[in-house]
Amino acid sequence: MIFLRLFLVFSKIGIFNFGGGYAMLSLIHNEVVEKNHWLTSTEFTDIVAISQSTPGPIGINCATYTGYTAVLNDGYPQWVAVLGAVFATLCVLWLPFLLMVAVSKVMLRYAKSDRVTSVFSVLRPAIIGLIAAAAILLMSADNFGNPSTETFKFVTSIILFFFAFFGCRLFKIHPILIILLCGIAGLLIY
Repeated sequence: MIFLRLFLVFSKIGIFNFGGGYAMLSLIHNEVVEKNHWLTSTEFTDIVAISQSTPGPIGINCATYTGYTAVLNDGYPQWVAVLGAVFATLCVLWLPFLLMVAVSKVMLRYAKSDRVTSVFSVLRPAIIGLIAAAAILLMSADNFGNPSTETFKFVTSIILFFFAFFGCRLFKIHPILIILLCGIAGLLIY
């Protein structure tokens, strides 16, 4: 039963994967935390952090970890949970793969047509909205701490957030360097 649920959830997530992994984070959160309760909100934010630091797209990495955790928490042994990780990963990939094969042939022929251009002009703002929803989703007490009970963690998180944001935007510091510096700061502070 868990494999059928994984198939349905991650196939749905995969087919609505417009705009990449960050655009689908809110959809993944809704499905795996809110509806199916496979992960807690804290586990989800940990997955996002791990998925960003490991090779591969964030949505696929989230599917892999969620598949493993969901099967393991459903009472199956660890080797079956590994199969769950592989299965969830394939489920999030199969529909977009087929869609891209089909659409790429059409796109090569009609890329400059008015209808295709109008579809993409509507998709762009929607994708930006999905990415903004993911950013707001990640601005939670799990990531920043609670200002009333964890004041030090909250203030430190806000300072690191602004350092990373302005470091990238204003001072053009390479994002990998910012990640390394924030990781070192985390080791020293916590």
